[in-house]
Amino acid sequence: MTASLDLTADPVELTAALVDIPSVSGGEKAIADAVEQALREQAPHLEVVRNGDAVLARTNLGRDSRVVLAGHLDTVPINDNLPLRRTGSGAEEVLHGCGTVDMKGGDAVMLHLAATLPAPRHDLTFVFYDCEEVEAERNGLNRIERELPEWLAGDLAVVCEPSNAAIEAGCQGTMRVEVRTTGARAHTARAWMGVNAIHAAQPVLQRLVEYTPRNPVIDGLQFREGLQAVRIEGGVAGNVVPDSCVVTVNHRFAPDKSLAEAEAHLREIFDGFEVAVTDGAPGALPGLTAPAAAQLVEASGSEPVAKLGWTDVARFAARGLPAVNFGPGSPTLAHTKQEHVATAEIRRCADVLRRFFA
Repeated sequence: MTASLDLTADPVELTAALVDIPSVSGGEKAIADAVEQALREQAPHLEVVRNGDAVLARTNLGRDSRVVLAGHLDTVPINDNLPLRRTGSGAEEVLHGCGTVDMKGGDAVMLHLAATLPAPRHDLTFVFYDCEEVEAERNGLNRIERELPEWLAGDLAVVCEPSNAAIEAGCQGTMRVEVRTTGARAHTARAWMGVNAIHAAQPVLQRLVEYTPRNPVIDGLQFREGLQAVRIEGGVAGNVVPDSCVVTVNHRFAPDKSLAEAEAHLREIFDGFEVAVTDGAPGALPGLTAPAAAQLVEASGSEPVAKLGWTDVARFAARGLPAVNFGPGSPTLAHTKQEHVATAEIRRCADVLRRFFA
């Protein structure tokens, strides 16, 4: 039986209802069914389509501009943090549970606005997608981009990921590389006959220790770069000099740097060593000078900040849309057993977006 959602209810209550529908990545069918049914029954002004376990809806009012709102329906695995639990009351009320922050509070805001704003001043597209919390190739936006690319077109994208109910513009790029050193095996009792590859990694680690990251200001926002060793592998046995060592390094870079420039930067830092790129994704420029983005900032009544991390705003930026993160909850609580969101932040996000769209 499909769960029933009241999209016209207080978005706090809608958040609670969504949280109590388990939707770990790969198991989004039940929540997608509930979202689809509610939109079809309660938002007749919207065109609604189903794509796998993603649900898309949009207005077709012929407005001069279109805003795309995106939110994923899946969560990380449940960690003894369902069903939903409430603490406090009134303006101090807090919702606790898997998905409250990442990101069913944001989904609830989107669904509430979808049903209660039949004539927004911008045409609106709502994208509720699957498999964001797992490997990138499974992300539902990939499938939507292949099969329904026109549904991702617009003049601004708002990804309702947790952002402390503040506008976080753009995002950092990310790249992982493996820096490899080699040696020669020998018995540790005759170590002088070998070359220790782990010892040979010392200059790699020293360069990381001495690295000074850039902190560029882009469109008035302070971004911070970083370079960190995140894994080191080497060793054969307890009595063998190792002949191979790999240091995995993660580089977070500001969105004024391309993937190619990030790779060139890392190869320069680790000059003299074998470097292999294993993963990379470009960042997204803030794009706050776009008219729709400027209007959203004005509606928020607060100063935007740079997004220090990578989110799906980068996917929209790659398609030519300025994109921001704006959703309730603290990103630092995402994926934790202690995940919780203040109900005041859910209502603030709904109020800001309503002012922007109405």
